[in-house]
Amino acid sequence: MTDSTYLVHGVFWDGPAAARPGADGGTPQLRLERRGGGFSEVPLASGTHLGFRLAESEKFCLGHHKVHSASERDHVLCPHQAPAVKGNQCERCFMLDDSRLIHDFHRGGRVPAGLRAYLSQQHWLYIATFGDGATKVGTASNLRKWNRLAEQGAVVARYVARADDGRIVRVLEDMVSREAGLPQQIRSAAKAAALTEPSPAVGLDAKNKALAGEVRTLLAGAALGGFAVVDEQWIRPSQADPVSLPGLGLRHAYPHDLSEGTHGFRINSLNGGYALASIEGSELEFVVSLGQLKGRRIELGNHRSEVPAVQESLF
Repeated sequence: MTDSTYLVHGVFWDGPAAARPGADGGTPQLRLERRGGGFSEVPLASGTHLGFRLAESEKFCLGHHKVHSASERDHVLCPHQAPAVKGNQCERCFMLDDSRLIHDFHRGGRVPAGLRAYLSQQHWLYIATFGDGATKVGTASNLRKWNRLAEQGAVVARYVARADDGRIVRVLEDMVSREAGLPQQIRSAAKAAALTEPSPAVGLDAKNKALAGEVRTLLAGAALGGFAVVDEQWIRPSQADPVSLPGLGLRHAYPHDLSEGTHGFRINSLNGGYALASIEGSELEFVVSLGQLKGRRIELGNHRSEVPAVQESLF
């Protein structure tokens, strides 16, 4: 691994802590772990050229988190950048990660004191709709209320409940999945595919509004305390608008494998980790799922993606 090689940790949005009218969402960044430790960030503003070469085809461990309080946590880097075997972690980091314990806490699972403090803060329940109308229920801590949805690539979303803590919000989430039939996850590949031909904004908003209303009615009848039903819309970052909404021209799935080779493109818009990008020498636009780079080693440089040999075949 050379000094110019970085381990990709993903796309992060450093927008406002809570949505507010007119919020532009800040500038998303590609977070990179430097050789020897520490991070570098590559801003992904509209108009940015992102060029890189895959150094290896394997995926490597991104470390683990130790949670100390509602607002403090340490990201402990994997000392050896070992190969990833469980998601984006090696076996050792997976077992040391406090975050993995969150999902069983509301079922009586034991957690460390720091994580208990984090889970004691206010949490939000939301209903999020993606480019093709697929909709899920999810949760966000108070500190990550806005950012959570921005990084997931939601097109439209509404908050439906404010819970006193992380246990209550996950009980509500399970109830909504069970009784309203809303999933808690949408596959990344499905989110990217949906953005190649997103549905009209009016229709997506109407669907989200209707489902959120149904969930609020369900929650209002729940024999459970510790939460309040709310009606609040999430504000999508302005940079995400072009890729989230139907445009004038056709767009296509990025035709190259991001686990190997050399790539370079201009980012025209970004929703979560899904970029609407153009390749020099082509008049087409492509949806690139930058999340596929997570856990991979890349070398940054003035690289360009190969223009598809027969562009007409993409139509």
